[in-house]
Amino acid sequence: MTRVPETPAPALAPVRWEPRAYPGDLAQSARVRADLIADLDGFGLDLIDDVTLCAAELFANAARHTASGEPGGDVLRFLGLPTPDTLRLTVVDSGGGRSSPAIPFQRSAGEWATAEGQRGLLLVDALSTAWGRYSVVPGADLGIGVWVQFPGLRASAGSSRFSCATVPFRRRVTP
Repeated sequence: MTRVPETPAPALAPVRWEPRAYPGDLAQSARVRADLIADLDGFGLDLIDDVTLCAAELFANAARHTASGEPGGDVLRFLGLPTPDTLRLTVVDSGGGRSSPAIPFQRSAGEWATAEGQRGLLLVDALSTAWGRYSVVPGADLGIGVWVQFPGLRASAGSSRFSCATVPFRRRVTP
């Protein structure tokens, strides 16, 4: 009898959902959230809540602070599992922003207590494992992508009906 050497299970290939484009109107925020809830069906509810809250915040920032919120502007959403341990959400605006997304760390405690805005990225920072930004085309104001990472399959497998050996999504095509 020939012994077959033990081999590791094959790694899952990176997985991506179909990108989605939304008009840069704040009223579209409900659609952004609903699409994410549908796309993440099967993941743990806490993860879905965190991703949905961060997506709504990033969508609102794009619609309020960039050309995405002007007539004809749009916001793009990308979602993927680059590894089984990482779920990544990316929101891309249409450019024309007055500044890059950043947490205003220079505020004093008193200024934070009375601030009426710029708290959303604190939520993103608190709910994600990592986040950052990049210029869509370096040197040109054609948009900023903000990416956010969350624990992926292995971390949410305990609260999900899926194991890390299954792919918990349907590839959806935006009509």
